[in-house]
Amino acid sequence: MIEERIKNIEYSKKFLKFLKQLPDKIIRKTEEKEKIFKENPFDPQLKTHKLSGKDKESWAFWITYTHRIKFIFLNDEEVLFLDIGTHEIYK
Repeated sequence: MIEERIKNIEYSKKFLKFLKQLPDKIIRKTEEKEKIFKENPFDPQLKTHKLSGKDKESWAFWITYTHRIKFIFLNDEEVLFLDIGTHEIYK
């Protein structure tokens, strides 16, 4: 089972590319949510959920009502952030 604390977050090139394109307000919110995520990736504030279909190995959590981070668990203490953005990240 996944431990409550994440010790390392890696970032895909795609994630970093799209993060830079977001408004400053969303980037600041992302930083806030990442801190919460590191303490507990299943904190209710994040609304973390497993994806299905072609993304069945992936998870996502909310930054805002419209923005999400898609990620995978590499092991119990490490994750890889795959993508960031609106619901378009699921397509």
